[in-house]
Amino acid sequence: MSAHCMLTGARPGFGNHVSHSHRRTSRRFDPNVQTKRYWLPGEGRYVRLRLSARGIRTVDAIGVEAAVARIRARGVRV
Repeated sequence: MSAHCMLTGARPGFGNHVSHSHRRTSRRFDPNVQTKRYWLPGEGRYVRLRLSARGIRTVDAIGVEAAVARIRARGVRV
């Protein structure tokens, strides 16, 4: 599974390692994606979400019901 956030859509960024001699090699900047389990009271069940650190803070601010509604609006199955 790729490193992307279900809520914010954060995906890896790409760039270069630049050494002291200024040789460049490819690298990835992965988002801080973590799996968290939330209780969804409207459906009476737990849901597992793969969220970035920013996504976790967003869920804390808006609530899990609103966050799941946003995720479903993006077309992701929860």
